[in-house]
Amino acid sequence: MTRLILALAAALALAFLASLALGEVQLTAAQYHAALFQPGSAPAEIVWSLRAPRAATAAAVGAALGLAGAVMQGLLRNPLADPGVLGVSACAGLGASLVIAAGLAAVPGAVELAALLGALAAGLILVGVAARFPEAEVLILFGVALSSFAGAATALVFNLAPSPVTLAEVLTWLMGSVENRGWIDLAWAALPFVLGAGLCAYAARGLLMLTLGEEGAALSGLPMARLRAAAVAGAAILTGASVALAGVIAFVGLAAPHLVRRSAGEDPARILIPSALMGAMLLLLADVLARIIPTEQELRLGVVTALFGAPLFALTAWRAARSWRS
Repeated sequence: MTRLILALAAALALAFLASLALGEVQLTAAQYHAALFQPGSAPAEIVWSLRAPRAATAAAVGAALGLAGAVMQGLLRNPLADPGVLGVSACAGLGASLVIAAGLAAVPGAVELAALLGALAAGLILVGVAARFPEAEVLILFGVALSSFAGAATALVFNLAPSPVTLAEVLTWLMGSVENRGWIDLAWAALPFVLGAGLCAYAARGLLMLTLGEEGAALSGLPMARLRAAAVAGAAILTGASVALAGVIAFVGLAAPHLVRRSAGEDPARILIPSALMGAMLLLLADVLARIIPTEQELRLGVVTALFGAPLFALTAWRAARSWRS
């Protein structure tokens, strides 16, 4: 496990360096030297004021989604679970869409706060459901209902958008991006990220017990209701903060746990850290691709993760299916 974590950390560091080195503006070796040793130079502004916070934001969002996905798959004992399966992403997107449609997008932090509040509202509903009904199937059904309702409400926002410009703003935000994110944006999101990760770490000991089934978990002596609520709340906070910071990013939370499970084992608690590292690396590489693919307009991050991630996940699922049959 230690070797896997170190390997993923090294790969993540390389992806971060690639994110600093690659972009729309090509820098020469002399300009990279100036960026390192001349803080006030133009290359330094490009690397440390534009690319570095963008790369850090992509890594943080990817890590949060990867961790949330691993927790959801362990909690629901379902390999298809991800941060969006419980409707948290949809509710966060609905909150942001309402603020944009109301013309409040120009207010600093309004869209981000609305997205986070939407995710927290969904999280509170799901925590209440998890505390009342321990069965994973019940939580999934409530999540699907919540996701469907939030999706329909977001479609209604599109339908009633006051202008094509507002419609385009909502659509652009929902497709996800870490473009123009700065250190201040990442700083305000640090607290919910840390809080969500802490709740997931606290709930980790209960995830292994859930592999024994509800009856086995109940006989373990652990406070399963509290651990289940902590897992749902942690995943909801991580997802809400991610959507608030970067918009709706699909696939990362679903794929990251699968990509490390073969090396990390089937223990849901053991794959949490590797899943976070893998999610961070996936989103960093997706953001690099979004910048370097030659298009008139930069591709949105959610589009890149779906286009390149879905075939990769299909290959992983095919290999897993072959191993199950053998």
